[in-house]
Amino acid sequence: MENVVEIKNLTHYYGEKKVYENLNFSLKEGRIFGLLGKNGTGKTTTINILTGFLKPKSGSCTIFGEESYRLSPETKARVGFLIEGHVQYSFMNIIQIEKFYSRFYPKWKKDIYFELMSKLKVNQNQKLSKMSCGQRSQVALGLILAQDPDLLILDDYSMGLDAGYRRLFLDYLKEYSKAEGKTIFVTSHIIQDLDGFLDDAVIMDYNGVVTQVSIQDLKQSFSGFTFKTTEKVELVKDDIIVNFEQIRNKMTVYSFKGEEEVKAHLTKLKVEFSDFVKIHLDLEDSFIGLTGKY
Repeated sequence: MENVVEIKNLTHYYGEKKVYENLNFSLKEGRIFGLLGKNGTGKTTTINILTGFLKPKSGSCTIFGEESYRLSPETKARVGFLIEGHVQYSFMNIIQIEKFYSRFYPKWKKDIYFELMSKLKVNQNQKLSKMSCGQRSQVALGLILAQDPDLLILDDYSMGLDAGYRRLFLDYLKEYSKAEGKTIFVTSHIIQDLDGFLDDAVIMDYNGVVTQVSIQDLKQSFSGFTFKTTEKVELVKDDIIVNFEQIRNKMTVYSFKGEEEVKAHLTKLKVEFSDFVKIHLDLEDSFIGLTGKY
């Protein structure tokens, strides 16, 4: 599969403050990709570089083979972008805003837009400013899908949405993406929503990329283990223990290794343990296991 997005040795600073150095990852055609990280790890900076609003200090970020800060008009037309706040021109209603947007996109598909609008319980003459946040998000999604872009970039789409609208947003988007072969790049602070939605993810912490992995491989290879211990355990992160935490006499460790290998490693470290249990990790658990709670 073609790499739709390629980020190579990307480095950026704000004055003296380093955001990251030598960031590397790629996004395959037809995949749904998540950029996951805590606040301050550089997600918004990466989005701004990806969308051409910011030029990196060094390294490269390409979309369909072109540098993101100087895309040709033809390539720009292949990219749809949803920012926080969802949609502008809130003085318009859903009919007016469709007519306005349609003039800018030669491949405009109004049927996709009005299919989504039919799910909204609003009068067609109602202004966007009078709609709920969830309703406005559906208008924004309809406007993006009607553009028929090959790459959709969604920057924290979930802001202000309740659980029902977040689920509707993602369910519709996933069905559309798989049916049409579209590529999606998404960030969100609500990671549990993305479980079952993402194909691949890059997980970042304050030192850069922790891992780039398919979600299927992450669930199969990354595990958590809990056990009881009678003493304060002095562990360090290493090739076996990716992360750990201790609350009183209960210890949790995270690893890409199997149960027996982790047990053998703890024994080698002379850690006393009992009630050793492997725990199921969903996507949010895995994210916390890789990056820590704090």
